[in-house]
Amino acid sequence: MYFAVKNVVPQENYTLLLTFENNERRQFDVKPYLNIGLFNELKNVDMFNTVKVSFDTIEWKNEADLDPEILYQNSIKI
Repeated sequence: MYFAVKNVVPQENYTLLLTFENNERRQFDVKPYLNIGLFNELKNVDMFNTVKVSFDTIEWKNEADLDPEILYQNSIKI
């Protein structure tokens, strides 16, 4: 089971503040992904800041996205 993402706010240093459907707030570090495929484009801060909620997860303007399970498992509760 996983929790859907309900809100995302881009932060400094390529991190995201995520709120999940269980109202848990978690911080996710995107830096480890920045050298992989479409995520390379997110090094441009303007592109990184285009992140939005899409269905149950997040997506950027360049169509890069991450699985909600990955976001939850690899983030830190705040």
